[in-house]
Amino acid sequence: MSKKYQVSLQMIVKDWPAILIIIAMLVGGIVVYPHLPELVPSHWNFRGEIDGYSGRFWGAFGLPLMAAAIYLGMIFAPYIDPKKENYPRFSSAYRIIRLVLVLFMAVLYGTIITVALGGPANLVSKTTPLAVGILFIVIGNYLPQARHNYFFGIRTPWTLANEEVWRRTHRFSGILFVLGGLGLIVSAFLPAPINFIVGLGGIITVTLFSIIYSYLAYHKVTD
Repeated sequence: MSKKYQVSLQMIVKDWPAILIIIAMLVGGIVVYPHLPELVPSHWNFRGEIDGYSGRFWGAFGLPLMAAAIYLGMIFAPYIDPKKENYPRFSSAYRIIRLVLVLFMAVLYGTIITVALGGPANLVSKTTPLAVGILFIVIGNYLPQARHNYFFGIRTPWTLANEEVWRRTHRFSGILFVLGGLGLIVSAFLPAPINFIVGLGGIITVTLFSIIYSYLAYHKVTD
């Protein structure tokens, strides 16, 4: 395997599911645009009630364009990463993460469009924790494969300073992400605002414990 990160035709071909999803989202935006109301729901409060709207254009194309930007960012960011030579060492995991992030955006987009076209307003508050939970579980399964870099993974001062700390933290955080994802899935079946509180609490807990563990691991490895 080449030690040099390079966006190649082979990489793009392997990414065809993610690219196809983005294209489908953009085409979907064109199809639904004439049928959308002038104001499209874009934000929900902790009770699952709509409290923000965007214009028809952003309602139809905002999330598809965001998904495309996320994908392109993940593709080209390694070029400016000082550790870019490590990306080929976890290329398969990185490709799956790109795919699952784009898929997550597509699910969120489809849910919002359904609400905008007359679906139940609480559909987003029910679907989002479920989708985020699945996203966390997938990330948790592949996070331990991530190698030392500055753009993807648990990037704290301590993981970036030491590769062994990076390895230990990502192995530990992978388990946390899976457990947090399971908690988020459970929260999707709870009534609002309990589902929001449980879901947000799970995300904060996973993040906080990952940071704390990286700090402790650093001092254990370097002291």
